[in-house]
Amino acid sequence: MVRIDRDRRANMCRNGAVPLLAVLLAGCMLGPDYRRPDLVIPAQFTGEPKTASPTAADTAWWNQFGDPQLDALISEGLRNNQDLVAAAARVEQFYGALGTTRAPLFPQVGAQAASSRTRASEQTISPAPTINPYNATQINLLASWEIDLFGRTRRLTEAATAELQASESFRRGTVLSVVAAITTGYVDLREQDRELEVAIETLALRKDTLNLFERRFRGGVVSDVEVSQARSEYAAALRTISALHQAITERENALSNLLGRNPGPIARGRAVNELTVPVVPAGLPSDLLERRPDIRQAEEVLMAANARIGAAKAAYFPTISLTGAYGQASRSLSDLWGGAARVWTYGVDIAVPIFTAGAIAGQVQSAEAQQRASVAQYRKDVQAAFSETENALIGIGNAREGLDATVLQVSALSNYARLARKRFEGGYTSYLEVLDADRSLFSARLQLAQVQGDVLLKAAALYKSMGGGWIGLADQEAPQPDVRLSERPTIFP
Repeated sequence: MVRIDRDRRANMCRNGAVPLLAVLLAGCMLGPDYRRPDLVIPAQFTGEPKTASPTAADTAWWNQFGDPQLDALISEGLRNNQDLVAAAARVEQFYGALGTTRAPLFPQVGAQAASSRTRASEQTISPAPTINPYNATQINLLASWEIDLFGRTRRLTEAATAELQASESFRRGTVLSVVAAITTGYVDLREQDRELEVAIETLALRKDTLNLFERRFRGGVVSDVEVSQARSEYAAALRTISALHQAITERENALSNLLGRNPGPIARGRAVNELTVPVVPAGLPSDLLERRPDIRQAEEVLMAANARIGAAKAAYFPTISLTGAYGQASRSLSDLWGGAARVWTYGVDIAVPIFTAGAIAGQVQSAEAQQRASVAQYRKDVQAAFSETENALIGIGNAREGLDATVLQVSALSNYARLARKRFEGGYTSYLEVLDADRSLFSARLQLAQVQGDVLLKAAALYKSMGGGWIGLADQEAPQPDVRLSERPTIFP
């Protein structure tokens, strides 16, 4: 048996100096074989804390929030989200395209049957047949096979396989995005709910103050200036409540869309300050190359572009097709199966490009440029993943520090507001000091709700940026494509 080293065989193909016998025995694959581009990968994340958990990224991290209602919403979204349904269908689309691309690697067999009745003219130069009109019946078995000597179909199949895997990575990336989006939307909703509670509590206090000042004004104790100030602060709280109602409605509708529902209310569970912050997951930067679906998708797209270079170069070389037909043909149906009615044909078709006015060279140039663009995009996606993860790791630490500082601020401002009101009631200060304390406390309490939500959002962003085995756990509830995908399907017969 003749064996040819793969690299040596490829060089021989590129140079056009392939012995016919070696080609027939081994064939060749034009174009470069895929190699992952060289990447500069950091040794570790600088923002990762010492308490990070090495296994957290492989668990259903949203359960750590401790809110069964959030868990139920995520399960509902995974089952019903329309982006996930579309992504699953997209995988099936690429699976079908792979079958179509791969089919020419095998002989194509078909059958043909035809029957007709014809009357020929007796007034033409050519004599009419003895039997006129006459019948004609023919049944043929057809076969053809284009020999993939230079690997064009195999390279196209390699590209189609990579595109199929890219569509599956995109689907898994959609699972990641849906879980993160529902978590983020729910946390935002609970944060806005808390802000609304604070605004309603503040409105009630300001209403009491306004009523008190109006009574004092009627008694001649305070001036119209102080009443107007109290009324202004009451109106400001009303405006805040109105804006929060609008924001909450929009957030509920956005969540309903993620859940595959029509717009409507969303059931609530624990308050934002009662939700538990998930533990920080651990991982090396190199892990992201395999754990993040978007990076795997970018690499699969690169693989497809790399394979299409070989398919384009194969157009320089001859195409060889074997064709054949076998059947029966007769004027009479009763004689159709006799030996005299047998017909057959076979042949070899060879097509050789001689002058294409640069068409093939243009295709090769385009394929090579697309491959270079895909390399750049892959490296860009990897760098973006490193940045996102680093930002999330640093962000969650800073958010926790900000939460501690805001809690201290609210405590201090609460005391300030209490003392300012006592001083005003004792006649030691003007109402301006009370207004200042009240405004500051209201703003700080709203900010506290936002910072509490921000810590939870940073944790969700961290799990999203790091990827991991949790995507597989979530994927178990998502719509699945009706195809069987292996880690790397076999593409060569």
